[in-house]
Amino acid sequence: MGGDVLSDLLRAVRLRGAVFFYLKATDPWVAEAPPTREIIPAMMPGADAMIPFHCIAQGSCWAGICGEPPVRLEEGDVILFPHGDAQVISSAPGLRGRQEDFAIYFAPRPPQLPFSISIGGQGNTTARLDGGGPDRTTIVCGFVAVDARPFNPLLAALPPVLRMPGLASGRETWLRHLLDNAVDESNNRRPGGEAVLERMSEMMFVEVLRRYLDGLPPGHSGWLAGMRDPGVGRALSLLHERPAYAWTLERLGEESGLSRSVLYERFVQFLSISPMQYLVQWRMQLATGRLRDSDAKVIEIALDVGYESEAAFPRAFKRVVGLTPGEWRRTRPA
Repeated sequence: MGGDVLSDLLRAVRLRGAVFFYLKATDPWVAEAPPTREIIPAMMPGADAMIPFHCIAQGSCWAGICGEPPVRLEEGDVILFPHGDAQVISSAPGLRGRQEDFAIYFAPRPPQLPFSISIGGQGNTTARLDGGGPDRTTIVCGFVAVDARPFNPLLAALPPVLRMPGLASGRETWLRHLLDNAVDESNNRRPGGEAVLERMSEMMFVEVLRRYLDGLPPGHSGWLAGMRDPGVGRALSLLHERPAYAWTLERLGEESGLSRSVLYERFVQFLSISPMQYLVQWRMQLATGRLRDSDAKVIEIALDVGYESEAAFPRAFKRVVGLTPGEWRRTRPA
């Protein structure tokens, strides 16, 4: 049932992706990007958070958070920066670019995606993507956007850098197909290509989450690790399946196969909040989606997420979100 919980969460936080560009580079080269919070308005207006990803279609390179040791990437590897930190990707470790160049070459969002970047070396040393050397690298780059507010436990559960070796190698036919199509669509733009690549990038992100989940060591904490635990995972499934139910800790423990005290202890161990606190925040995440995407009355939404009192829901909503339901609806774009 854990896989259903993951799908449920990704729907609620509006997972959406796009392949924006691909890089063709010859060594020595370097490209550096600022934190995603600085470029969200240009790249994906209305998104709370963006997760950059890079798929190595040809060659090899180095990538990492600016100021920290990079990791080496080979053909077929995928790297993500879940917290949207400033990042640098280059032909050799230790090279640095200029983040302001990102605004010149990568923003604003072009009218049709993806687009390619292949900067010549005629005196252009700022981006340094064409160093004139013999080693060639092709990288498919993009973003996955998610809602961070009011409640997205997945983001906190992911590390700052997430590298998946060989994820798009020859063994993974559909992911390899993603890379090939991204390059092909950049050169030969066809109707519907952008929509196809957006869906494929979302599928790649889900596959990265699955691989990361499978590789979590015993004793790891966080939302994904909790989803994998039999008792906590069952409790999460129940809360997601029936968020409007009048849950008590006792009832949730009974249906999860754990005592009240054990469920509470294990839930807090993995997620750092109690089951009832999680339920309140999950209800508010669902409510914000309904407020944003529908014209339903506030009382209808309150009933849908488990509040029978018209007064109790706005109080709980403002306590978690910081705004009243009406203020949220007016200030959040659909």
